[in-house]
Amino acid sequence: MTNDPDAVLLERSDGVATITLNRPRVKNAMTWDGWTGLRDAVRAIDPLTDRVVVVTGAGEDFCAGADLTGPATGGHQVDDMRIVGDACLALHRLPIPTIARVDGVAVGAGMNLALVCDFVVAAARARFSEIFVKRAMSVDFGGSWLLPRLVGLRRAKELVLLGDIIDAAKADELGLLHRVVEPADLDKVVAELADRLAAGPRLAMAGSKALLNDAFDVTLERALDEEARAQAVSVSSPDAAEAIEAFLHKRTPDFRRSGTTNEEER
Repeated sequence: MTNDPDAVLLERSDGVATITLNRPRVKNAMTWDGWTGLRDAVRAIDPLTDRVVVVTGAGEDFCAGADLTGPATGGHQVDDMRIVGDACLALHRLPIPTIARVDGVAVGAGMNLALVCDFVVAAARARFSEIFVKRAMSVDFGGSWLLPRLVGLRRAKELVLLGDIIDAAKADELGLLHRVVEPADLDKVVAELADRLAAGPRLAMAGSKALLNDAFDVTLERALDEEARAQAVSVSSPDAAEAIEAFLHKRTPDFRRSGTTNEEER
């Protein structure tokens, strides 16, 4: 349990679960309580009812990383960092799509929190930095794993070892973002993307996401075997039956209504 239950909020609406980092006075920098709250909020996501997760920050910033002025836990630093790692891993392992809604600053662990999401939608005024080196810290929240996969090893070293602040246009140029939009359009664009993903075939999307997440760690032979198993699950699902029915009747499939029954889930 966290001592600051309001540091991270979890709200649900129409299949979209929104996780909000809620410390706007410090640009949503997270204390150990905050990281614990984030971990617990992600673990509370139910893939059978929550179809999409949006991660955002309260106010005009996404996340300024760790609050270095916050109280210590009294434990060993390695144990404390496992809390951060658990939050990252829980978010990465979610079988449903995840969206980072980024405004203002996303630096340090805050930048990597955004990058671990499947989609990053950023306001044009957003700023990003792997700022760790400027605090005499090494990269964390999965940055050493994420960045080489997203931008290549040399560019990852440039971002991490220099710690420069880059704007949303540059982050988009590097391939880190899904879209850059004007601040006034940010909520609308995120909501539209979330709704589109929530309307998709749940099991097929979960299977594809898992395959892509593992792509750099398996051989082609292994990938083909995993694809075959995932496809067997997909084509036998109620969503697949709905897709065929919709095709035959020349209508748009409704995957929200075709959802797998409780008995089939068990």
